[in-house]
Amino acid sequence: MPFSTLGLSEALLKAIADSGYTTPTPIQAQAIPAVLSGRDLLAAAQTGTGKTAGFTLPILHRLAQTQHGRNRPVRALILTPTRELAAQVGESVLKYGAHQQPRLKSEVVFGGVKINPQMMRLRGGVDILTATPGRLLDLVSQNAVKLDKVEMLVLDEADRMLDMGFIKDIRKILALLPKKRQNLLFSATFSADIRKLTGDLLVNPVKIEVAVENAAADTIDQRVYTVNKAAKTDLLTHLVKTKDWQQVLVFTSTKHGANKLTEKLNTAQIKAAAIHGNKSQGARTSALAGFKAGDIRVLVATDVAARGIDIAQLPHVVNFELPRSSADYVHRIGRTGRAGQNGQAVSLVSQDEYQALKLVEKLIGAQIPREHVDGFAAI
Repeated sequence: MPFSTLGLSEALLKAIADSGYTTPTPIQAQAIPAVLSGRDLLAAAQTGTGKTAGFTLPILHRLAQTQHGRNRPVRALILTPTRELAAQVGESVLKYGAHQQPRLKSEVVFGGVKINPQMMRLRGGVDILTATPGRLLDLVSQNAVKLDKVEMLVLDEADRMLDMGFIKDIRKILALLPKKRQNLLFSATFSADIRKLTGDLLVNPVKIEVAVENAAADTIDQRVYTVNKAAKTDLLTHLVKTKDWQQVLVFTSTKHGANKLTEKLNTAQIKAAAIHGNKSQGARTSALAGFKAGDIRVLVATDVAARGIDIAQLPHVVNFELPRSSADYVHRIGRTGRAGQNGQAVSLVSQDEYQALKLVEKLIGAQIPREHVDGFAAI
């Protein structure tokens, strides 16, 4: 089924074609007509399913149907948990809106950078605003933006926003919006908190679930290397060098651990960079650009910072430590093996993580093959 059957305008279809896409992903095929019809939407969608286009395309279509006033009030508000994801959504809005006449104005705002330039950019008004919750409330308190004309609200990666403690901020933002509006909620998991939020927020929503929840893609080759905890860095260095891995995303549990591992990899002559919440936005953007360009061989990230990292053909993901939540294991390894490409997910597991490994295997319904490397103590 081509995009032309979904009811999108010619300008949007041209931008989709320019991007090299011909057929919608399952979530796009279901979400776009639902959003165009004006219904509220509840979608279970992992990162990498094409969900961003699933809401940006129909938002652009709907807003273009009615002319905005000269003041350009915010008509569509997209909330995301992290800067990286906000930037990615902003890029999607610009890319797909490229041929619309007149152009809809969009902006992206997030914390960690100076607020004044963002206030200046919002001064002329904006049709579509993508924001992280904390910075949005800062801008509201400075009278830099009003939300009383919002027609469409998106909560993207709502589960992650709740995990990060944004629920109070989200409720404050909801109180500033018009009662009558269209609400779109995307979440990888449906916890009790998410179900409560959807009950409060959504009116008779269209429900969409794509892919089997908590299932890893068939295109991902999963491996576990059993290793003594103290030897993990040496084993990772050995694997990167002997297997000639050129582009590796490594997950650590803490920011400190990410910094420490990055230093050791660089000392071992493996070009690495870390990306986490304590890094400046400039450093994060630079590290990600270097990684995509192939100048940085290993990108070390925490779970939160990795949200929004979208690399089409990432060959290797490594769990330096297993995540606290088994569902996060699926999110992490889902960054490889995308778009029909094969990928590899490697977990370095020490004895104290065996229980966590059992929970991961229970969740995905399969035992992950074990390997060990001679010379590294596998307990």
